[in-house]
Amino acid sequence: MSAVAPAPRPLRFRPRDGLTWFGLGCAGLFCLLALLGPLITGDPNATGPDMLAAPSLAHPFGTDQLGRDLLARTAAGTQVSLMVSLAAVTLGLLFALPLGIVAGYHGGRLLDDLIMRVLEIIQALPMFVLAMFVIGLSGTATAHLGPITITMTTKVVLLLGVAFVPYFARVARAATLAETGQDYVSALRVVGVPRVRILFGELLPNVAPAMVVQAFLAMALAIFAEGGLGFLGLGIQLPQATLGNLTGGGTGYLPAGIWWYSVLPGAIMLAGILGFNLLGDALSDSLSGRSTLKEM
Repeated sequence: MSAVAPAPRPLRFRPRDGLTWFGLGCAGLFCLLALLGPLITGDPNATGPDMLAAPSLAHPFGTDQLGRDLLARTAAGTQVSLMVSLAAVTLGLLFALPLGIVAGYHGGRLLDDLIMRVLEIIQALPMFVLAMFVIGLSGTATAHLGPITITMTTKVVLLLGVAFVPYFARVARAATLAETGQDYVSALRVVGVPRVRILFGELLPNVAPAMVVQAFLAMALAIFAEGGLGFLGLGIQLPQATLGNLTGGGTGYLPAGIWWYSVLPGAIMLAGILGFNLLGDALSDSLSGRSTLKEM
């Protein structure tokens, strides 16, 4: 038996089909608007005389009821959506990876059962329902816990991050169970390699590719959840622009033919959801050795 772990499969790929290129374009548009849009479009809260103006050269996404430029507000909302989603996914991974790897390493034993039962309690309510329930109880105002100020943005990140923990932990556990059946893990145990090194020095690098795939898929879920909470008025509050509250705020104007207020921010949110979801599927194909994404 060899005590050397196999090198983890790289997640490098070449987009070869139209759907993958479409996903890459959608995710790229979403990220570019989030990162560069606020620098180019200016103050999203600046009012003007042109109220509910249709898209034009001066205002490519039109304006809202206060004359604020909707491209600037959409860019600011996209930045919020990207940052919240990244933070929530990162938080979920930080907690879930150690739990999933430890549970998988002790597969079928007491510690594994204990970890998974606790995670099942968290997972009893779907992510979106859990977030709505907690925010409904705690309210949307900034909270103070002693010297700590908890903004609505922090609440959303924490809620989504906690909701992702069972999702990521189950994937990490399954990948770890598959790895612990390999000869190199048995050999490492036999030669007396410390358990912590086996878990995080050998198993973690081989579990990581599967987690990267799940992180992209979770980004799509997080964008949707953050946008859905904003749409319902349970997310980050005005005057802070988010894709959800822009889309929700513009629906009342649709009967009057003012479609740009909700449709254009909604289209950007949809681009982010589709883009990250398609990229996650493509990376999954790469990991399993299927068609469109191939190792270089």
